Amino acid sequence: MTYGRAAIPALAGALLFTALLWWAGASVNALHLRGTAEALGGKTVADLEYWLNPWSYDPPESVRLGTLAQGGTGSRYAALYGTAMQIRFAAVFAFFVPGALLLVRRLPPVDRRLPATLLTVWAWGLVAGTLAVTVSAPWVIASQGRGSYRFLPQLAGMMTAGRQIMVPLALVAALVTVLIARITAKGAGDLPRAAVPARAARTAATVGTLVVAVSLVVLSYQPVAARIQTVSPSGGLLSEPGDFLRQWLLLGGWAGPAGTSIGTWLLYRAADGLLLAVVWCALRWVPGLLTRATVPATAAVTVCATVIGLLAGQLLRIAVDSTGLAMLYGPVHVMSALGTGVPAALFTGSVAGVLAALPLRRAGADAEAGPPAPLPDHAAV
Repeated sequence: MTYGRAAIPALAGALLFTALLWWAGASVNALHLRGTAEALGGKTVADLEYWLNPWSYDPPESVRLGTLAQGGTGSRYAALYGTAMQIRFAAVFAFFVPGALLLVRRLPPVDRRLPATLLTVWAWGLVAGTLAVTVSAPWVIASQGRGSYRFLPQLAGMMTAGRQIMVPLALVAALVTVLIARITAKGAGDLPRAAVPARAARTAATVGTLVVAVSLVVLSYQPVAARIQTVSPSGGLLSEPGDFLRQWLLLGGWAGPAGTSIGTWLLYRAADGLLLAVVWCALRWVPGLLTRATVPATAAVTVCATVIGLLAGQLLRIAVDSTGLAMLYGPVHVMSALGTGVPAALFTGSVAGVLAALPLRRAGADAEAGPPAPLPDHAAV
């Protein structure tokens, strides 16, 4: 598919995703109407407000407290917060477009590719939203009047803000993107699949999964994670990077079955196994669906597969815990874990995708070279 045909659904999906997030943020005031708490429940309203506040132009309580701490001169800090939100929504659009453009162009939703395209674009929406929150977080921190105090821990705490509401809204944007891409793909001519030998695909899947497993199994083991957490070089504004490093390096967290039954422990570890299974299957089959298995396309697919694997594992954990938590805190609170780990999925998936692309490129180079030409009869020894 040409860039022109792929740009139309990418732009449409980015516009829709940005508009949906803006609408979600503007809906916070509806939670403060009289009777809302009685209709939905106080805990549910509090959870929804926590989900939506990162996308609202109304300054949160932390910004108001920050302005009071600076003598009540709130106009400058409110302006900083408004700038942060402008950057956030512009960044959502700016990050969604290139990823969706690459995925739609290399993985057009035709010839039984539609489910793979839908899932990858959905996952990329979560990545775009997380990156937008991250790049706009410094302005939010500054608007609270304490931008120089433990900057990296504050940034780490804000990186995944608003992730829960991004999950359903990114799915809606992905559906629209894929439907428009399916229309624009008509008349685009032949959209062949990449020639990926089975052995190379298995090698790529194994290499990529091993990289993800290092983060999920080795780095996420609690003693190792604690060492990462306590990294604290002296560096002024960049001191105490432990929380920040955990956000980018750790896909989960686990320890031995001490204090719990072995069956429950195995159920939680099954969620980790599900993540690894999703990554392996994606790297085994999706490169063969690409029109061309390039390094950027393979890396993007691996990032998206890691995000989808995280969501699948989180849904499994929710299913395990939902009975007691739903009765105690309400159904909305049960879903609060969705979207955790996207920064680590972006970093780890990118590394895994680049390394997984190496055997695919080598297999492609060997296929283009072809078999060696036979020697002439007089040259035979």
